[in-house]
Amino acid sequence: MKYTSSTTEVPDAPQVPRHVAMIMDGNGRWATKRFLPRVAGHVKGVEAVRNVVEACINRGIEYLTLFAFSSENWRRPEEEVSLLMRLFMTALEREVSKMHANNIRLRVVGDLTRFDDKLRTMIANAERKTANNTSLTVTICANYGGRWDVMQAVGKMVAAHPGATDFSEEQLAPHLAMAYAPEPDLFIRTGGEQRISNFLLWQLAYTELFFTDTYWPDFSIERLDEAIASYQHRERRFGRTGAQLAEKKN
Repeated sequence: MKYTSSTTEVPDAPQVPRHVAMIMDGNGRWATKRFLPRVAGHVKGVEAVRNVVEACINRGIEYLTLFAFSSENWRRPEEEVSLLMRLFMTALEREVSKMHANNIRLRVVGDLTRFDDKLRTMIANAERKTANNTSLTVTICANYGGRWDVMQAVGKMVAAHPGATDFSEEQLAPHLAMAYAPEPDLFIRTGGEQRISNFLLWQLAYTELFFTDTYWPDFSIERLDEAIASYQHRERRFGRTGAQLAEKKN
């Protein structure tokens, strides 16, 4: 599909968000609050992912993008990072066949060169297996950063136009990691923090933001519906005035 930039043309504003992007924050704090090791929160968080994926399909959402591991998360304790990598591999082993059976397409974006060969092979096989599925595209952002995304896209754009000195958004857009998806309509962050933390910096330009104090393992379908309802009450102007929108409706 052709990537549409919300800063160069006015996109559709569907009643149900076509693309939802999420930062799944609060796993460690959920576990600590229960006197459990932090990894227990990450394991519990996988269950929340399953529930949200199913709910997105039922609500007609076409794209779900999940920030699983940022390029800054390597700064965490080595033991936790190692456990997260093992959990990622376990989730791929257990979930991909189920996703395929439910017509879900899986994509993993980010700088995957830092992952070991086994994990990269598992990712490639999962993407290949689900490539033609159409009910929902689930994107896992792993070792991903918004600035990394822009910089890698710039590098590819310059290589594709040798000698050029003047570039446009349209020339950059095809090289973004998620050029296959529309820009998110709705961004959700759990865990109480109110920032986007280097996630989809380019793509979130006109996305509606929703923050909740709920820790990710406790994120329920009711919370998802609350976020969607909040989105539905927003006036998405994309630089236009409210009067222009009212005139368009009439």
